[in-house]
Amino acid sequence: MIVESRREVDRSTVSLLAVSLRPDQWTKNLLLFAGLLFGGRLLEPDAVLLALGAFAVFCALSGAMYLVNDIRDREADRQHPLKRARPIASGALPVGTAATTAVALVTAAMAAAYVMAPALAAIAAAYVALLLIYSASLKHVVIVDVLVIAAGFVLRAVAGAVAVQVPIRPWLLVCTTLLALFLAFSKRRHELVLLGDGAVDHRRILEEYSPYLLDQMIAVVTASTVIAYTVFATSADTAERLGTSRLGLTVPFVLYGIFRYLYLVHQKRGGGSPATMLLNDRPLLVCVALWAGTVVLLMYTPLGK
Repeated sequence: MIVESRREVDRSTVSLLAVSLRPDQWTKNLLLFAGLLFGGRLLEPDAVLLALGAFAVFCALSGAMYLVNDIRDREADRQHPLKRARPIASGALPVGTAATTAVALVTAAMAAAYVMAPALAAIAAAYVALLLIYSASLKHVVIVDVLVIAAGFVLRAVAGAVAVQVPIRPWLLVCTTLLALFLAFSKRRHELVLLGDGAVDHRRILEEYSPYLLDQMIAVVTASTVIAYTVFATSADTAERLGTSRLGLTVPFVLYGIFRYLYLVHQKRGGGSPATMLLNDRPLLVCVALWAGTVVLLMYTPLGK
């Protein structure tokens, strides 16, 4: 009976850790495949394996950082209508267990990254350091908090390019930064609308924002994102490097995806979790899949030449 009880406790702890690692949020790490896709190495098995390895490394690091964040924010999360149910905030998962798991994941991920490429390990270390500093202080600095979130996305994109050994193009960094800012500002707006008068009690930085201010910022980055991607997709330099002059055909997918996201943010009060919205909203998911499929078709088949 004692052995069975211990096994049940172990299974419960594993399931609680699995929830706290938030695998549904790992879709953000798909950005690591941008270098593989736009670097022209999608059909090379060794490059695909390297990209998958980098993806696994950042999934482990992301999970570890979620654990660290939940440990630090457990008191504030208890005031949130949704986050109060998280294992650490609710007290179901001991803080010591979560901390030990986070350290183990970071250690294993860093070791794996170094084996793949020392440069990848350096970027992974920068990613961890950035998120730790963000959790400790930068998330309380207005505008900087959102810029740091965007920097995390940029580091993912850079890591993907480094892993498969392709050049890091400026357009990759620009488009990634703008898209990340769009998502981050939308998330801040969702938090303000959802929490109402209790927003500041949950996240102090929300006192510095207002729905109107965030709408202005979202408008700026929305227009900038569309323009940047359109220029990238239709430029002669892109056509020469990627071997297709038809990448502009993917612009409608980008437009629809952004407009659909804005619709969900403003009309359906979404935006709290971009990954969840992507997985749960079928039109948005189909749009992203069609965009990716079209890019592959244009770059890797004679039809796109």
